[in-house]
Amino acid sequence: MFKNALLFRIEDGPWPQLQDVEQRLDAARFVGCGAAQPESVGWVAPRGDKHAMLAESVGGQVILRLCTERKTVPGSAVKDAVEQQLDQIEAQTGRRPKGKAVRELKEQIVHTLLPRAFPQRASTWVWIDARAGWVLVDAASLKKADAVLSRLTELLGGGIKLKPLQTALSPTTAMTAWLSEKEAPAGFSLDRECELKQPDAEKPTVRFVRHALDIEEVQAHIQQGKLPTQLALTWGGRVSFVLHESGTLKKIKLLDVVMESQGAGSQQAEDGFDADVAIATGELRGLIPDLVAALGGFLAAPTAPLSVGEVVPEAGSAAAPKRVVSPTTTAPWDPQPA
Repeated sequence: MFKNALLFRIEDGPWPQLQDVEQRLDAARFVGCGAAQPESVGWVAPRGDKHAMLAESVGGQVILRLCTERKTVPGSAVKDAVEQQLDQIEAQTGRRPKGKAVRELKEQIVHTLLPRAFPQRASTWVWIDARAGWVLVDAASLKKADAVLSRLTELLGGGIKLKPLQTALSPTTAMTAWLSEKEAPAGFSLDRECELKQPDAEKPTVRFVRHALDIEEVQAHIQQGKLPTQLALTWGGRVSFVLHESGTLKKIKLLDVVMESQGAGSQQAEDGFDADVAIATGELRGLIPDLVAALGGFLAAPTAPLSVGEVVPEAGSAAAPKRVVSPTTTAPWDPQPA
């Protein structure tokens, strides 16, 4: 179910009741783009049924799904149409428009072509474990996750504050130690993929794919100053993933042993959705605490509460300006395959 994972801790609340969440999401239910509308964003039923609940609870785990639809007119089509219009105007007036006139003409052409553009849809899963104090977003970038959670917290209100996962050790520091020692932390094993990058202006990069990592070549790159930005790991022989320097989990995959052990229970589930949620959240609820422990535990909370989407500097790095994403920010991500 989840291909990526960005984790957020629930810093403040209280978290609303499921019925209240449902009512609030219903006010922002997804509606497809109109004829001349370039983008539409809203909440859809996680089960895929238009008339099902927007906030599904399976075993106490709440699952949401945000859908975005975007119409994009190919740049080549716009360019050709603009050139044709400019040629006609030049032939009629003897002057070829420039600057602002060209920009306005381009906007008119895009508006004209939008009704004929094919819409593209993508969706983002959100998992809320209020009891454990977590929100997980199936996103590969903090920018995308911020946009999703800004929409959610704006709807729910009530002073809910979420903070991106911060650990005592940065992922880069931890991954460097694991590769240098040729040993993964307790409960994990090193897989056959990593990326090493030199932290300078040119940023020379080396990638190992389907390759053993306990070799001298990897050690040599680290000794030369390259730092790991991605590292493939497996947790408990059950879940494989790639840990990114930002703390994002990518390429999450439940291994065969998980599906085999859950086979009987899955057949008894009400439908495939319930089984998928129960299995995925069950495994990740075991993986997350172990990963946090491997990264040195939680970073001490800052003295002042964080705003929605506020990011603190990474542990072990130089202090950086805080970035705040307004709860009213329009979703800025590009559509991804569902």
